[in-house]
Parts: sequence; C-alpha cells; structure tokens
Amino acid sequence: MEGGVPEADMSAFRECLSLSWKNPYVLRLAFSAGIGGLLFGYDTGVISGALLYIRDDFKAVDNKTWLQEAIVSMAIAGAIIGAGVGGWINDRFGRKVAIIIADTLFLAGSVIMAAAKNPAILLVGRVFVGLGVGMASMASPLYISETSPTRVRGALVSLNSFLITGGQFLSYLINLAFTKVPGTWRWMLGVAAAPALIQIVLMLSLPESPRWLYRKGKEEEGKEILKKIYSPEDVDGEIQALKESVDIEVKDSESSEKISIIKLLKTTSVRRGLYAGVGLQIFQQFVGINTVMYYSPSIVQLAGFASNRTALLLSLITSGLNAFGSILSIYFIDKTGRKKLALISLIGVVVSLALLTVAFRESETHSPVVSSIETLHFNNTCPEFKAALNPGGWDCMKCLKSSPSCGFCAAASDKLLPGACLISDDTTKDMCGNDHRSWYTRGCPSKYGWAALIGLSLYIIFFSPGMGTVPWVINSEIYPLRYRGVCGGIASTAVWVSNLIVSQSFLSLTEAIGTAWTFMMFGIVAVVAIFFVIIFVPETKGVPMEEVEKMLEQRSVQFKFWKNRNSDSEKY
Repeated sequence: MEGGVPEADMSAFRECLSLSWKNPYVLRLAFSAGIGGLLFGYDTGVISGALLYIRDDFKAVDNKTWLQEAIVSMAIAGAIIGAGVGGWINDRFGRKVAIIIADTLFLAGSVIMAAAKNPAILLVGRVFVGLGVGMASMASPLYISETSPTRVRGALVSLNSFLITGGQFLSYLINLAFTKVPGTWRWMLGVAAAPALIQIVLMLSLPESPRWLYRKGKEEEGKEILKKIYSPEDVDGEIQALKESVDIEVKDSESSEKISIIKLLKTTSVRRGLYAGVGLQIFQQFVGINTVMYYSPSIVQLAGFASNRTALLLSLITSGLNAFGSILSIYFIDKTGRKKLALISLIGVVVSLALLTVAFRESETHSPVVSSIETLHFNNTCPEFKAALNPGGWDCMKCLKSSPSCGFCAAASDKLLPGACLISDDTTKDMCGNDHRSWYTRGCPSKYGWAALIGLSLYIIFFSPGMGTVPWVINSEIYPLRYRGVCGGIASTAVWVSNLIVSQSFLSLTEAIGTAWTFMMFGIVAVVAIFFVIIFVPETKGVPMEEVEKMLEQRSVQFKFWKNRNSDSEKY
C-alpha cells in the first residue's frame, strides 16, 4: 500500500549521516528493522508485474477479472488482519518478536506463492504475505522510533518509508530481470523470501525496544540498550525521561476509563480530528493511487503497449517518480505546510486524471478496425466476430470486449492499420508474433498511448509529495495524546479497507465502464477531496499539539487555509 514519510527536517538527516561514524549501532538497529518496510514496498510493486505472467500461466486468471483482483487484494485483506493482531503482539510479546513473526509469515507466503500449482494455492500464499505486511507496517516503524535518539527519530523513522518506496522500485527491477527466465513470476514472488530470512537473522542478534522493556519491568536491560544508543552525557537524562514517561503511561492506562466510539464522537476535538484524519486517508485511496501501484503494468498495456517487458519497463518510471516524490515531501511538508501541499497535490491529480481520461477515451474510440481479409489470413477467427451480423463495424476495442477468448493481431507495417480478430490462445499468439505482428488482449494500438504515460507520470509527481505524505503527518499530529493510539488505529483501518475496496474493483470497473470513465471517477473524487481539505482539514504546521486540540474545539470549518495559524492561535 502507498505510504507516507513521517516528519523530519534536513538538519536531522545530516545528523543521521554523522551516526555512520559516531554511533553505527543506531543505524544498524534502524536498517535491520527497516527491512520490514522494504518487504512492504516490494510486495506492493512485485504483484503488478507478476500478474502479467500469472495470467499467461493460469488461463482461469486470464479469463476472470475478479480472480486477478483477488490475487492482488487477498494480501490487503491479510494486512488488515495482520495490522489488528500485530498491535496486540507488539504490546504482549515485544516489537522484536512481532517483526520476526512478520518475517516468518512473509517467508512462508513467498515460498507458497513460488511453488503454487493453481490459483487457489497462490491466494493462500498472498494471505500469508499480507499478514506479514500488516504486522511489519506497525512493528518496524515502532521499533525504529523506540530505539532512535530523540534528535534523529523523525529522520530514522522516515528511513522506513524510504525503504517502502525503495522496495517498490526494486520490485520493478527484479520483475524486469526475470522476464526472460523460465518460471518468471515464481522467481518474482519467491525472491522476497531472501530479505525476510536476512531480517530474521539480524533481528535475532538485536535487542528488544527499551521502552517495551521498561513497560514490562525489565529496567536494567532497557538501561543497557539506552547506554549504547545515547552518548554518555545524554544517557542519564534519557533514562530518567523514559522512566517518567512509562510511569505516566502505565498510571493513565490503569486509572482511565475505557475509551468507546461514543465517547470519541462526543469529544468535539476528537470528532473533528477524526473527520479530517480519517477523511484524508479515505480520499488518499479513492483518488486511485494504489490502482497505479498495483496495476501499473496493466494500465500501460491498456494504453496500447502490448509487450509484458515493455509494460514493466515503462512502469519502472512511475515507481522511480514515487520514490523521488517521497524525498521531495520531506522538504516541502514543513516549508509549504500540510494543507497547502495537499491542495496543490490534489489539483495536480485532477489535471493528471483529466489527461488520462481524455487519452484513454481517444484510444477507445479510435482503435484500429478489424479487417475480414486480415482475419482470414489466419485459421482461428474469433467466434464472436465470425457470428457478427455487421463485422465491417468492428474495431480492436469491440473485438477485445466481445469475449475474453478473443485477441487482436495488429498489422505488421503499421499497428494503426486494420488488423485481425482471432481466438486468444498461445498458438494464435505465436502465429501473430511469427508474422512480425503485435498481439493485444488488454488494450489496443493507439497514437495516444504516450499521452496516457505522461498523465500517469504527472499523477505520481503530484500525488507522492502531497497526498502520499500529508494524511500520515496530519494523523500523527491532530489527535489529543490520550486518544492518539485508538484514533490512529481507526485511521489505519480506514486506509487498509479503502485500499481493499479500490484494488478489488479497479479491473472490474475498467471492464464494465471502460478505463477512461474509471479514471474520470477518480478525478471526480479528487475534486470532492479538494473541497473536503479546504473545509475540514486544519493547518497544523508549526502548531503545538495542545494548540491543535484547542483549534479543533473552537473551529469546525477551516476555510482560511492561507493564513498563518500561529498568529491566529494567539487569539484563542
């Protein structure tokens, strides 16, 4: 799933680099735990390319859109369960144990997927991987946060997010590397077992989080770890601060009443915070980001690029832009402000989706016509075309939509010239290729394909630094401390559920209403999101936590996003 980069300024990153010679032990802890983020990102990206080859091996997957969606979304369903169970495991058994369990599930899932003999076993493997991803998405950043010096905590937690986008980029490179290897998708999915195994070995040699040890009464163990993390002049103060913080936390948990949904909604600042935080997370998914990350090669094929390898190569661009955007967000999140950055991002997303809508609509309405002469050149005409009353009115798009068992063989000299509508099977595909023609089963040859690629790239460029990051930052700042855990859990659940809905429905939507109108739907959602951000989301840049709570209590609508909130807060 698409993630965000926690807040961290550039000075913290410079100090992070100095740790490489001042205290490499801290970087060892962070990088070891950060492999969980790499696995998270790798799984998000690898399935998009592997799906192209899974369709080739399993005809049931190729012919059933819902099965393709299930292969993608079963991991997300597993992640929802993993995130929920992971919270309990983190508190009961520790962050280190949670990471090792997550790796074990990921390792098992990778092996099951690589050895899958049918789609059912593949789905089981996807569930195992999803459980691991869900647990790691909570445990890894938590472990890094609790084993990092205060001054560089934000930057080191950001490392986890960099590794998520880095994992996505790596997955596309590995997908490309295995396109010519026998077993293609099995290697793509199975290779993730290696970093999972490496992390298990590394984590076995590392300590538990000092904060968790203090919570469990193991103070001496916690002190020994803190002495390795902090310099001698800082360690005593940090030990005392941690002890006081844990004591207050334990005292609050023992004395406070049970938090209920009704109590949350009755508390004005929490209710308004949930409107903004959960709303942003839902809009983040429903403007379509994870359809791009999960189905990027498929979208490229829908734009008219037939080759699996070409689709993967072009998809590598979107993954690289996503990683670059996550770096840009670190600079802009504090310089521009959360609300302005979200609005700029959404406006760019609307423009990009409009371009995608036009490009795909033009591709759909101007696809090459089907020639009866060209079709008769082969001996396996598509049955629907053969039975058509008006075959002269058929074009490539009508051929592909007539039946999943039909494909389009483009003209050899110019792909835009009339081609053949044939039965879609390996024999026909080989015959078409042997005649130096391109074979299409997802999209049609189009002179507007490059416009679709530009729209896809612009979408990532605008989304990643803004809506890719802002929802996560807002959710880390907007809730009162005593409710932060439960509200953060609600927001995380909203992300996973929204992600599941979008990824499970995208291909079905493109099949039912067309790719163009599907992107237009995302564009309409993005327009609604702009008004939502203007009205309901406060600007939290530079505002102390307690001031955010006061601001939410006194203002339910946040129209004047361009004003400096710090100066406004003096009026309260």
